Amino acid sequence: MSQPDQTVLTPEILRVDQVSVTLSGRQILDEVSFAVQAGEFTGLIGPNGAGKTTLLRVILGLQRPSAGSVTVLGQPRSPRSQPIGYVPQKVLLDPDMPMRARDLVALGLDGSKYGPRLRSRQRDQAVREMLHAVDAERFADARVGNLSGGEQQRVLIAHALISRPRLLLLDEPLANLDLRSGQEVISLLARIAREQQIAVLLSAHEMNPLLPVMDRVVYVAGGRAASGPADEIVTSDVLSRLYGHRVDVLHVHGRVLVVAGPAADDGAAADDGAAALAAAEAEPARAEATGDEAGVAVRPGADAS
Repeated sequence: MSQPDQTVLTPEILRVDQVSVTLSGRQILDEVSFAVQAGEFTGLIGPNGAGKTTLLRVILGLQRPSAGSVTVLGQPRSPRSQPIGYVPQKVLLDPDMPMRARDLVALGLDGSKYGPRLRSRQRDQAVREMLHAVDAERFADARVGNLSGGEQQRVLIAHALISRPRLLLLDEPLANLDLRSGQEVISLLARIAREQQIAVLLSAHEMNPLLPVMDRVVYVAGGRAASGPADEIVTSDVLSRLYGHRVDVLHVHGRVLVVAGPAADDGAAADDGAAALAAAEAEPARAEATGDEAGVAVRPGADAS
């Protein structure tokens, strides 16, 4: 008598299939494809201006692709689909705004609704649980504009997760954070992905902070992308094909350095995108040219631009 198959299949949360985007006659994304499973921490890596933010906008349903499709839990994505947790690239938090951290988290439950919010035991309990999940209880009653960068990120992650999405998108959340705060945020996200079986897709221009926890990488360059385990994708052969010219991948003291060679049509200059990525080892993060500036209560169902 044959034994039943004991294989446990991890649910596929997100699938991006041959997505292309052209804006004002410029090819931003070119047939990008990848999938993210439940509980996976995926890094969306690439230089500034590579199209990472545009790709996130497509997934959120805020940017219509020129070709290809996006499905979440097997269903086509639209602004009115199942909510996706989203932490935008820029969030302006006025220090004088009389909003506590717990108030901002609660907006993730009812921030899109008009009229007065009725306090309820269930609502307050959900906020407390989410503040605990991101280790933000100690500053729950502090004004969000007075919190440090790392503390604000914890509150924004709680705001994005309180609606219990299966997919969490984060656009350059490590920008402007010091090394310690960035490491704490990454460890927090990895734990949440594992414990709550949420698929996490985090964009960054520098992959080294993510390497200890990253299950797979989606590397974007020149509008094209390659995805898979980092040790299979971040290689000279794969990245040279993406950039269209020679790129060297160096491993130095446990860090990965991506170094651009001269472009095929210009022996004296390196490709702007590859050069930006190499410079990212020494320079602070800069916003993508395609990035969006979001207000305090921006939700993925409405375009902020």
